[in-house]
Amino acid sequence: MSTYGTIPTAPPVPSKLEFVSRAKDRIRSGLGTRRPWKEMINFHAIGFPSGFRDAVSRIRTNLGYFRMNYTIIVLFILFLSLLWHPISMIVFVIMMAVWLFLYFLRDVPLEIFHRTIDDRVVLIVLSIVTIVALFLTRATLNIIVALLVGLAVVLIHAVLRKTEDLFVDEETAGSGAFLAGGSGAQRPLHESSSSS
Repeated sequence: MSTYGTIPTAPPVPSKLEFVSRAKDRIRSGLGTRRPWKEMINFHAIGFPSGFRDAVSRIRTNLGYFRMNYTIIVLFILFLSLLWHPISMIVFVIMMAVWLFLYFLRDVPLEIFHRTIDDRVVLIVLSIVTIVALFLTRATLNIIVALLVGLAVVLIHAVLRKTEDLFVDEETAGSGAFLAGGSGAQRPLHESSSSS
């Protein structure tokens, strides 16, 4: 086949407007992986656990199911505690950008040296790096209080939120967090967490 007389064209360079539009779509889809806030704050699903085992089971199930929501809550409480510390706020904003790109907005699993990194590992590493970076700004008391308040809010919700009505879509749980692969049917979350 001859290409004589054809003018080679370069692929179109995305404009700034396309970049912003794509970033907005990624933010929407990334934050779409969190659970609906109405589902999280369902007053009909609030109740005291029947015992210590039930409380521990609820904590484990709710921490896995509402992981993204709980992370947002703790980061928001931490943000509020740093409003009067400008250096800490700058560090926090930089770390939030890192959180957005490495945790909230990723479409594909994170790979380092051809090894896939689990979301829980990313969550733990980012949390540690954020806390250490903020401690270096000398806002120690504010950070500790904010983390304790955030932890208390998360644990109180995790203990009081019943798990019987939580369902997970098997296709979205293909990562093995709760169910292994499937036909896309929904199954109760508490059954799958108790069997593993």
